Amino acid sequence: MKYTDARPCADPEKAARRILEIANAVEPVQSRIHIEKVNESFLKDKGTPAEYGAGLNLAIERGSLKMHESGTFVTFTPAGAELFA
Repeated sequence: MKYTDARPCADPEKAARRILEIANAVEPVQSRIHIEKVNESFLKDKGTPAEYGAGLNLAIERGSLKMHESGTFVTFTPAGAELFA
């Protein structure tokens, strides 16, 4: 019997951390981080859309990121910025 390998971002904690790392690496435009740049990088790292959604929701719930009402960009909250200071 062959088992599949564990997915690196299957845990929402790890997915949220990876999303925060990607967002920190993206060059902000007018202090805004366009969500498609984070999404693209996450999916290129072999993450799935479900893992991305769970990780992004967790990062927002914990107050590390704030999503604009349009859904097109995120910004770091002061608590989220402290993680990379």
